[in-house]
Amino acid sequence: MLQTTFKLPAPLAVPDVLYERELRATNGALLVTLGLQVLRLDDAAVAAAQGYLARAKSLSVPDAFALALAKSGGHVLVCGDRALKGLADVESVECHGLFWILDEIVDEGLLPARRVRIALQAIANHAKCRLPKDLIAEYLVKFAKTNP
Repeated sequence: MLQTTFKLPAPLAVPDVLYERELRATNGALLVTLGLQVLRLDDAAVAAAQGYLARAKSLSVPDAFALALAKSGGHVLVCGDRALKGLADVESVECHGLFWILDEIVDEGLLPARRVRIALQAIANHAKCRLPKDLIAEYLVKFAKTNP
């Protein structure tokens, strides 16, 4: 599923701060090989990120930088954090979560719905899964009904 995500038409990018703090030590090299862009914020975007941190105390530094990158570069923000989604809305930054990515994968014909359903079920069964159970159930039914 991870490799399929990088086949979507929109490029995937993260700010360098997020990459260094959260990705480099785990799957960073693989993600870059798959096509992840690691971008550096200019001074104005760094200032915006600092402003986000001051406005929303629950944001992490990587989240604030991701929002600033999305806003300054006209990117779509993908996240699962409510506070970040709320601030993205206030900042008029298009923001989506995992379910949007799953829809995009199916809509683009990159994987059949049944394969996406299996992947979602595996995610839902993971001990650390924090996705809304009602939305998981809705999507499992949706992907079961989708052909092929």
